[in-house]
Amino acid sequence: MCLIALAYHVHPQYPLVMAANRDEFRERPARAAHWWQDDPDILAGRDLQAGGTWLGVHRSGRFAALTNHRDLRRPTRQGPSRGSLVHQALQEAPALHDAERYEGFNLVHGPLHALRCFSNVNGTDVALTPGIHGLSNAFLNSPWPKVQRATEGLASVLQHTPDTWPDQLFTLLQDHRTAEPHELPDTGLTVAQEAALSSIHIDLPHYGTRCSTVLLLDHQGDLTFIERTWPTGSEVRKWFKV
Repeated sequence: MCLIALAYHVHPQYPLVMAANRDEFRERPARAAHWWQDDPDILAGRDLQAGGTWLGVHRSGRFAALTNHRDLRRPTRQGPSRGSLVHQALQEAPALHDAERYEGFNLVHGPLHALRCFSNVNGTDVALTPGIHGLSNAFLNSPWPKVQRATEGLASVLQHTPDTWPDQLFTLLQDHRTAEPHELPDTGLTVAQEAALSSIHIDLPHYGTRCSTVLLLDHQGDLTFIERTWPTGSEVRKWFKV
C-alpha cells in the first residue's frame, strides 16, 4: 500500500474503518483479493512476482498492511520482498528482529482490536491509539498533503450513515488533486516527481494506483472487505465474522 487512512475506535458502532490505495508499477503482475488456496484463512490480493501481499485479513481477526518508506538518500538494500512480512503478520506476530534486511517500510499489524505500527526506518513499534490515523511513504501521521486530505476526508465520511461509507470512501480514494509545490515532501525526487506522487490516486503511464480497499469492522465482529481494481473498476466484496 502507499496510502492508508483509518479510524480506530472512533465510531461507537465501528471500531475500525479503513480506506487504502495500493500504488505499484503497472507491469508487476498481481491477483485481486481472494481466499488463498495455499493458506485458506487469508483474504488478500497477491503479488504474483514475489508471492506476498500488500494488505490482508485472517479469519482469526489478524490484519496487516504495508507501505514503503520513500527516502532516496538512504542506501538501497537488496533484501527479501516486503510482501512476505504481510503474509507472516497475518498468520502470527511478525519476526521483526531482522527488519533491517528489507528496504524501508511501515507495517500496520496485529489483531483488529489491538493494531500496531512498525517502522524499520526508525525502529519504532507503537500501539495505535484511538483516533484517525494516516500513513503513506513516511512515518505514521507524517503531515504529507495526501495523508491530511485522506484523514480529513475520512473524518467527514464518518459524519454520514454507515450505508453510505463505502461509496464515499472510494470517491475519496480516487482524488487526483496534487499538492502545491510548497507543500511537497522532500524524499530525494525532483519537484515534478514529488508532485506527481502527491495525489491520493496516482495515474502515471508506468506507475499508479492499482487497487483501492475499504474495510469496515463493527462491534459484533462482522467485517466488510471491498476491493476495487483500477482502471477496470472490477470489485471484490466479502463479508465474514472475525
